[in-house]
Amino acid sequence: MADHQEASVTLPSDPASVSEARRYVSDVLTEWGLPDDADAADTVRLIVSELATNAVQHTFGQSPTFTVDLRLDRDERLRIGVTDSHPRWPQRLPAAVQQDNGRGMVIIRWLTAECGGRMSVTPTDEGGKTVWIALPWTAPVQG
Repeated sequence: MADHQEASVTLPSDPASVSEARRYVSDVLTEWGLPDDADAADTVRLIVSELATNAVQHTFGQSPTFTVDLRLDRDERLRIGVTDSHPRWPQRLPAAVQQDNGRGMVIIRWLTAECGGRMSVTPTDEGGKTVWIALPWTAPVQG
């Protein structure tokens, strides 16, 4: 395998694109050797769903598209990035706040930590941001 593999898709900021992003990521991970029924695949799909939902819901129509980037480095780390063009960065809600939404980043942080990964946010040159998740790669060795 090469030092790294990359895949990317840009989708309209529309609620229907969330499931399309999840399907795309699932297909790429399967292609890269992670079985569709693996726990790690479920975790990545949930993380992508939450990140894509945030990109659609919390950009207030100011980001016409969002992009999902995947990068597998040397068979040891999977990086997932979701980029939108809205300048507002994800907000961490206090645990005591009671509301029906706004828990996506809590879920993402928890899942990422549970997998031994880390989360970061970087600005884009265009004034938006990318939320990055780095996870250990756990695909089985194929012989």
